Amino acid sequence: MGDLSAFTSAAFRDRLSTVLSETAAAKALPNPCYVDPEFLAFERARLYEAGWACIGFGKDVARPGDVMPRNLLGLPLILVRDTKNEIRVFHNVCSHRGAELVSEPCHVGAVLRCPYHSWAYDLEGKLKATPFIGGPNVNRCDGFDKSAHGLRPVRTAVWFDMVFVNVSGQAPDFAAYIAPLAERWSMFDGSLIRHSGPDSSATFDVHCNWKLAVENYCEAYHLPWVHPALNSYSRLEDHYNINEWDSFAGQGSRVYRPSLTDTGEALPNFPGLPTQFRGGAEYAALFPNLLLGVHQDHFMAVRLEPIGVDHTLEHLELYYVGDAALDDNYAQIRSANLRAWKQVFSEDVGVVERMQRGRASPAFDGGVFSPVMDVPTHCFHKWAAQRLM
Repeated sequence: MGDLSAFTSAAFRDRLSTVLSETAAAKALPNPCYVDPEFLAFERARLYEAGWACIGFGKDVARPGDVMPRNLLGLPLILVRDTKNEIRVFHNVCSHRGAELVSEPCHVGAVLRCPYHSWAYDLEGKLKATPFIGGPNVNRCDGFDKSAHGLRPVRTAVWFDMVFVNVSGQAPDFAAYIAPLAERWSMFDGSLIRHSGPDSSATFDVHCNWKLAVENYCEAYHLPWVHPALNSYSRLEDHYNINEWDSFAGQGSRVYRPSLTDTGEALPNFPGLPTQFRGGAEYAALFPNLLLGVHQDHFMAVRLEPIGVDHTLEHLELYYVGDAALDDNYAQIRSANLRAWKQVFSEDVGVVERMQRGRASPAFDGGVFSPVMDVPTHCFHKWAAQRLM
């Protein structure tokens, strides 16, 4: 970790304080937040480790014994489904000599074994075997307490199949973190969502800072120019702002009725939805790194994975309603839905990459906000600025 004093200085805090003004007068986050490689370490501690962040999905470890390595801005973690079907997250490091335990997704059964010296852990993180620790064919050592050297767990929670971690262990309860969004979307029964496999997933490799992807998702302002097909049936004037700045922000559409197939085929719907969501939709960025969407017939989640200061992977996952939605009868419309969303996110790639390249200019230092159209994006900036300060 380099010298982070520039980001803890009074001058930097004063600059961040300008983000907290009313939207019409506020300045946006300054350029170093998007272009300085050293800033990643600072924001990892303040924006990711201190609170709750998403590192994957339950479907990534579908069976007991499945494990999935994950990297959180350089921090190696491992996602595990244990033999009791519970999802756990550990630091991806052996307690013996610090070797990375898992480098690829795999199925390990009931034992997680280090490839270096074959120390073995159960899927609850307990150290179970230390071969030859006392010499050849001697698997015990006087004074060594295996119970003190298990895997280091990470505080974990699951909501709508998304796996969240709090690395610091100091954040408020997950229930408090998710409560505002869970209450807003309480009419959507998360127990019904189903992931159908390859026709439910896509990944976008984007050369921009992860925050620019969040900012772009928060607002509908760019629809007429960047998403003409989407804007043809879900127009800018059909949208409204969602301004819950302390945990999420985004936009909603009163008219979401894409024509996905020539036959007019429809997917199963969430039961009991109010009129607002029968042909409407909402899109919320759940800070720091999730882009979410709810519709009457599917749930969408995009996990942002920061790779570098100007490099982000966007992992799109689509979930449908109930087991029937996974039938082959719906394969055509599921594929069409994925194609439609891939088109939308592909159209966004160019503009967020343009914003990243523009931030190389000393003539720009964050920009300003429209007091009408950019309020959700300003919500994200305020959330980030408060935590960075």
